[in-house]
Amino acid sequence: MSTMSLDAFSPAETVELIARAGTAKGHMRLDKVFFSAVSAGCLLAFACGTALSTNASPWFQENAPGLIRTISALVFPYGLCMIILTGADLCTGSFMFTTVAALQRQLPWWKMLLHWFVTFWGNLCGSLFVVAIIFGYGEVFASDPYKSEAIAFATKKQFTPSFHQILVRGIGCNWLVCLACFFGLQGRDLASKIIGIWWPIFAFVSMGFDHVVANMTFVPLGIWLEAPGLSVGLYIWKGIIPTLIGNVLGGAVFVGRKCEADGIERAEL
Repeated sequence: MSTMSLDAFSPAETVELIARAGTAKGHMRLDKVFFSAVSAGCLLAFACGTALSTNASPWFQENAPGLIRTISALVFPYGLCMIILTGADLCTGSFMFTTVAALQRQLPWWKMLLHWFVTFWGNLCGSLFVVAIIFGYGEVFASDPYKSEAIAFATKKQFTPSFHQILVRGIGCNWLVCLACFFGLQGRDLASKIIGIWWPIFAFVSMGFDHVVANMTFVPLGIWLEAPGLSVGLYIWKGIIPTLIGNVLGGAVFVGRKCEADGIERAEL
């Protein structure tokens, strides 16, 4: 009788794997990085669409909003699973991978920053492709209750919180996303990787944190559907800038720098 195996690398071994992955990513040809990032943006956009369609439950929104957000958070992590298991490049994960590689002097700092730049724009192109072509012209969210939920979600995300609130939510978000990337590398077998990725992503979605690449789907979709008062300028000011800053801090400092410090400490023991 077959049994599920949960086999994993040690934390120190995982830090070394992260450094190797960050080095490989940082030295990859830029055209390959870009198209890999486009793929990641598309894959995450699909998960965002699933989250919105799951949330489009008027009775639950009125009577059990916490429950429907929890259910939505349980299905959303398949996006990062597809990204990590296919080797696509998500800029928020790269904030950890390439930072650890740069701190270990396996990657120049300028190449780290260049990788961040290229993956960000690749993720944006992939997300906008799905929003415009698949969701938009495909009219996936053209009718209620899906249209109303997409508009309400984008509006609430952009108008309700202030700039500093989005920034700190961005820190919490990528702290958890990069832990999911850490666990995804730590697992030796497919079951371990998927389980490791799933729960940190569930955590950030269930708490409503802000992810810059997820926002590349949620907010532009609201703009596409003509959400009142929602503009490209507002999206850049509150959907990209504070979220990106928070995600960089969460990934590079709260996880990447911590991984490097732990790796050095263990090596000295």
